[in-house]
Amino acid sequence: GCKWSAAIVGALQRGVRRPGPLERYIPGISSKVLTERLRKLLDYGLITREERAGAVRHVEYQLTPTGEKLAGIIEQLHALQAEHSGILTNSAKHEGAS
Repeated sequence: GCKWSAAIVGALQRGVRRPGPLERYIPGISSKVLTERLRKLLDYGLITREERAGAVRHVEYQLTPTGEKLAGIIEQLHALQAEHSGILTNSAKHEGAS
């Protein structure tokens, strides 16, 4: 669940707002899992859901201020992983040689 939630939060932060585009933006996620995760993120207060009227009615999701904070933390974790991936890879190789 966390893998998909983090991917959804990241997509919302990048401006993807509607379920169809979210599903296309996140490789490997099914519509069922997307729906489940969106409901959980709503329950946790990390996103909002808004029904839009117009020529074509649709739903849009957006990060709450708390969701924005989480997105920032996720970005920091990704940056830390990228910064230290060589160190972690080399450390794992070294331990395997022992």
